[in-house]
Amino acid sequence: MPPAKKRTRSYDSARTRAAVLAQFGNVREAVTALTPEQLDAPTRLGEWTVRELAAHLTMVLASMTRKLAETEPARRELALLDWPLATVTEAASIDEDTRAIDTADLPVLFAETAERYGAAIAGVSDERLVPTRFGAMTLADFLVTRTVELVVHTDDLNAATGAGVPFDRQALAACTRLLADALAAKAPGGAVEVRIPPYAVVQCVEGPRHTRGTPPNVVETDPLTWIRLATGRARWATELDEARVSASGERADLKDLLPLMG
Repeated sequence: MPPAKKRTRSYDSARTRAAVLAQFGNVREAVTALTPEQLDAPTRLGEWTVRELAAHLTMVLASMTRKLAETEPARRELALLDWPLATVTEAASIDEDTRAIDTADLPVLFAETAERYGAAIAGVSDERLVPTRFGAMTLADFLVTRTVELVVHTDDLNAATGAGVPFDRQALAACTRLLADALAAKAPGGAVEVRIPPYAVVQCVEGPRHTRGTPPNVVETDPLTWIRLATGRARWATELDEARVSASGERADLKDLLPLMG
């Protein structure tokens, strides 16, 4: 008898909406306090400086504002779990759009972005279809992707500046869960249990399915380490060596499945 199909995880839209605004607010407060020297410093994102990273963080919300002003697509084209793996296809265009943003006055840019976003999203149904670079998604799903963008790039900002920008708990949870579910979708199965406390537990990888007792193949790590692995900011072997990841069992090796996002 084939295993039961896994149910797609649901997200509380009100919490997701609040999390997006909260994390953007955290970033806005930090960026407006940075000095010109800090803004011109390098990041781990290729040739981007902190200034360009900050500009991209405004684009996370500005893109939704623009998309909601467009005609609603006729049908849904992209499921939430397909979004992480699709991101690699548009890296060049994202870089181009980011570099085109005027960063002369970042405090004003962040303030205007937040104001326009709030006006654009107010009263819009979660089921409203939104055109994206990768295909039309529901607004509810697109909002979850915004938590990933904000959390991942907040971590980039902290790595570049040491600013210690806090993570909204709900944003961090949604980001962790989506990337964990994307792994399970990429490598379906029940041979390995991946634990990312306190936010997610998923089973993945083909092989003997665990049903009772302690699973024979277990991977466990913390949310930020998981997010860095899933987005290519960290290497599997390094995180194992530094004991930020524990992996037990002959199948508990995820290096060939990572990263999930480009």
